Amino acid sequence: MLNYSQSNLYNHHWDKVTAAIWLKYQPPNPFSTHVLSADVIDRTFDPKTGILTTTRLVLKKNRVPIPQWAQYIISSQNAYVLEQSTVNVKTKEMKIVSRNLSHKKLMVIEETQTITQDKEHAWIRVDARFVSNLSLVKSAIEDFCLNRFKNNLSNVVWLTVDPPKP
Repeated sequence: MLNYSQSNLYNHHWDKVTAAIWLKYQPPNPFSTHVLSADVIDRTFDPKTGILTTTRLVLKKNRVPIPQWAQYIISSQNAYVLEQSTVNVKTKEMKIVSRNLSHKKLMVIEETQTITQDKEHAWIRVDARFVSNLSLVKSAIEDFCLNRFKNNLSNVVWLTVDPPKP
């Protein structure tokens, strides 16, 4: 099992950053072309606490070709991810937990993002856990997924909040 944590301060208000996170899978986002769909499957609001809870099912297409040896374990380029989020506008905290539903024989990935307000800026803390169930190549698979995760992480939010100018 590998764990990874990273915190970033964004030079934007919490409202803008959390809105960007909601939109990261919505077209037209040229940085999320691998996302085929993102569907809300449950949403509740608790008026007593002011907390909005949402569950989304995200279908992604793998951008990296599946190696020949892994095709026996992974039968599809597509993968489902379950995303559960809570938003508390009173305390300015958003928490998102994502877990893969597909390809669990190869790898289980759980990512938690916590977004909080710090004066006029937003903090995003990302915690991820990678667990491979294939004992012979466990370390190589976990390392590969962790490195790919770190590379992808740098593009997720800031591109949606501050897209590059054409």
